[in-house]
Amino acid sequence: MIRGLFRFLFNMLRMFVRLLDLVVRGAFYALMIFGIGALVAFFLRPEPAVREGSALVLRPVGMIVEQAALEPPLALLRAGGAPAGQMRLADLVEAVKAARDDKRIAALVIETDELVGGGLSKLAELRAAIEDFKTSGKPVLARGERFTQSQYYLASVADELHLSADGFVLLRGLARYGTYFKDALDRLGVKVHVFRVGEYKSFSEPFTRSDMSDEDRESSRDLLQGLWQVMRDDIAASRKLSPEAVDAHVNGIRDALAASAGDAAQAALAAGLVDRFSTRDEWRARLIERVGKDPDNDDIRRIGVGRYLALVGREADSADERIAVIVAQGTIVDGMEPSGVVAGDTFARLIRSVREDDSIKALVMRIDSPGGSAWASELIRHELELTRQAGKPVIASMSSVAASGGYWIAAGADEIWAAPATVTGSIGIFGMFPEFAEPLRRLGIGVDGVATAPLAGALDPRRPLDPVAADAMQLSIEHGYRRFLETVARARGMTPDEVDAVARGRVWTGAAAAELGLVDQLGGLQAAVDAAARRAGIERYEVVWPEARESFEQRLLRRLMRAGEELGIELGLQLGGGSRPGALALVIDEMQTAAGELLRWNDPQHMYLHCLCEAP
Repeated sequence: MIRGLFRFLFNMLRMFVRLLDLVVRGAFYALMIFGIGALVAFFLRPEPAVREGSALVLRPVGMIVEQAALEPPLALLRAGGAPAGQMRLADLVEAVKAARDDKRIAALVIETDELVGGGLSKLAELRAAIEDFKTSGKPVLARGERFTQSQYYLASVADELHLSADGFVLLRGLARYGTYFKDALDRLGVKVHVFRVGEYKSFSEPFTRSDMSDEDRESSRDLLQGLWQVMRDDIAASRKLSPEAVDAHVNGIRDALAASAGDAAQAALAAGLVDRFSTRDEWRARLIERVGKDPDNDDIRRIGVGRYLALVGREADSADERIAVIVAQGTIVDGMEPSGVVAGDTFARLIRSVREDDSIKALVMRIDSPGGSAWASELIRHELELTRQAGKPVIASMSSVAASGGYWIAAGADEIWAAPATVTGSIGIFGMFPEFAEPLRRLGIGVDGVATAPLAGALDPRRPLDPVAADAMQLSIEHGYRRFLETVARARGMTPDEVDAVARGRVWTGAAAAELGLVDQLGGLQAAVDAAARRAGIERYEVVWPEARESFEQRLLRRLMRAGEELGIELGLQLGGGSRPGALALVIDEMQTAAGELLRWNDPQHMYLHCLCEAP
């Protein structure tokens, strides 16, 4: 009877898995058929054009990223439905830059309601492109039903800023609070052995402490104050306010709400954070007033970023000489992986292919990574050094985060560029080893045996860590730290002692790192590309974006989505614009993401260059 019950349950599970597979595959092939239809419609229709007097509409959906990563089909079944979406920063900046000098574009419109975030430095780089657009004399108009801090930071660059009368502007400042597990681990009997160099290397502290260390508190406070200063000053300049006025509103939000009888929108208007209120129909009427109607559909004369880039790209002339931009986004791991993580062997092969391509005259390494495997970081850095030795300039361009292993990679470049709000530094190294001997003992499980040498079986989490193994690991970590210092010292023209004074795991803003000699110049990706062109001695060039190899399904899906963008179809909005996940779903999703990141940690020597830092 029991066997029959298990057989029944197994058959039910197998049927469920098959049904799940059919649903996912059906969704994929339905999207493929839709995309093929879109392609057919695209190639059969008359050649499109940008209409005179159009408004370029920036409506970012989801996260602004350096490199869009396709999620597996099963991700559609997570809490909250499909992913929120991703938009490449380079595409948004390129569109704004092209629109500045395009006489057919009469205005720039920003709508931020679907923007989730993307890191302060990415938003700052897009804002800088919009500020440059404004020098053309064309207006920039923005609206939001409500504004989160990231949304408002982007929208505040506009000449005219609208808010729903029932909305709010949520300027909160910056904070960093961690979760600490030591007391829970002690109750379970789990020991986490940590080996590190650098009192500011705080990544392991959640497992060894119940609260934030004084060193981490000091470093975090300085970092957040530096990042907030960038955000506050940019907002103040765009809104023609003093930085003190912005601080006063953020710090005195209770009094501001009391003065407006709890009306958050009115409080924002009184503080000068927005220009006017508008409903959706009033916003549409305002845009029609500024740019007119499209005669074909009686709507605003507008064009989206995807379609605009497709049309402008066809009009652009190609060049014989090229500059490659390789995006290193995500955790650094060992081995071969598709896009989404920075895999050592994969990126070594990418860099090698650039080095051996005679049409590519220079390389820009765009880094958006908090680090990871020390082994893989050195493998990538060494390939960059070989590229320099081969006569091709290498420029490191830091995005939101380029810390620890991300900084190790940057040390292989001729020049390092960072944004003022980049999170960088964290020059330090650590290792961790969990020990489960006590929980097993409490369960009545014994572990015993023999070994031929002190290290044989020493790194078995079922047994107490042997002191010989602990000493060996600490000595290896200290050696790794000395290598880190020496690597940075050679790259920066400093002594190891000078590097150590600004290292020890401490995290810095890009602006502070430039003052300390860890960064050469402050600027975005385009500034780094221009620097690469100068070093290569070329003026006219094409930028190419080599990427890791993808599966056939991934390549097909990406091409279909790009085709949809050319048709002006907001696939990200249609697929991800349903019900938003609740707070519990977001917490669970965050835990799943964190667990997945830890499972990727595969350094062969168990030595890691990682900072416990996230770009706000």
